Amino acid sequence: MLDLMKRNTVDLLVEQFWKHGYLTVSRKFGTYLPEPAKVGQFDVDIIAKHNNNYAIGITLSLEELNDPQIINRLNFLATRQTRYTNKRVLLFVGVHVSCFKNAKVLVDMMNPDARKNIRLFQINEKPVATVRKSREKGKVLFS
Repeated sequence: MLDLMKRNTVDLLVEQFWKHGYLTVSRKFGTYLPEPAKVGQFDVDIIAKHNNNYAIGITLSLEELNDPQIINRLNFLATRQTRYTNKRVLLFVGVHVSCFKNAKVLVDMMNPDARKNIRLFQINEKPVATVRKSREKGKVLFS
């Protein structure tokens, strides 16, 4: 059950990457893409690319937000640079709607260089689309 929720949050974070024009290079719980390697000693959920700019994506739960080492983890991931060009790598952080204020406070406590490299997103579940129970019984256009 917990694994299914984590998979859904990663899928919703991938949609945020797509909205910003990023293509997913590797992701967790993917069918065709490989899982991303650890960055330092930390696990990441998504690595994406837009032109020559890279981005890292992580999802945080309530337990992870209450971890005392979370500021160090966010600071480390937000200050990453590409190997040869030394371009800064953006950090996309997805948190559940109920935890968004806590995450915003944590990001505001970080140093300014790391803070401007973090994009914080609310992850909210989409309602499942249902089929209409009563279809219109109008004229048949084609037989």
